[in-house]
Amino acid sequence: MQKLLIRPKNRTGPAKIRAETTGSEATLWLYDALDDWWGINAGDFCKEVAALTAETIHLRINSPGGDVFGARAIVAALRGSGAKVIAHVDGLAASAVTFIAVNCHEIRMADGAFFMIHQAGTGTWGNAADLRETADLLDKVDSTIVADYVRKTGQDEQQVRAWMAAETWFTAEEAKDAGLVDAIVTGQSVDNSAWDFSGCRNAPQALMAAPVRNEVVPEVAAPPDGAELREHARRVLDLISLSR
Repeated sequence: MQKLLIRPKNRTGPAKIRAETTGSEATLWLYDALDDWWGINAGDFCKEVAALTAETIHLRINSPGGDVFGARAIVAALRGSGAKVIAHVDGLAASAVTFIAVNCHEIRMADGAFFMIHQAGTGTWGNAADLRETADLLDKVDSTIVADYVRKTGQDEQQVRAWMAAETWFTAEEAKDAGLVDAIVTGQSVDNSAWDFSGCRNAPQALMAAPVRNEVVPEVAAPPDGAELREHARRVLDLISLSR
């Protein structure tokens, strides 16, 4: 289940997962969307976590989010590692990736980075019963995420739900004041130019105006969205009707 509000501007296919170990500490980079089409495969990421024997894992984050259940699997893998996990929000932590971060032992956020939370979303089609079932599932997913944010921040549930409903973007200072992060790191360069924020309701203007990188990479066709699937289904039904 996922709805990528923020998409990469350029695509090179599935992302390669970077991991390094030095002594008793390891570093993992979560620097793409959590999606088999758009970036990082959650199953492969969990395998990287399982292969680590470090006492401390530094999770470097610059991600627009992605698959909710993939993110849950990563949370479980990090907990199962037995290591102290420190999340570093280097540029962007958005959507599903934020509840990976709040389930770490500590979160450090770069000054100039952003932290965005919103309600879960997905694409679906079908009859009224199908749509109601999907809506019920989204409510359940939201409740699990709300519990994570409430536990981390100490805020009441109503406040957290209001943030999510509004698609709230936090600066580092705002995230710290809200209790979402523990410390702010200054003097660190932040690059959010890799993401397309046009699918968001409330993305800060500074992000919307971010320049496109000069690199040229081949694009990979995106999987169809819900509207494309519905249009395809309509055409198939039309063809079936004509053939009768």
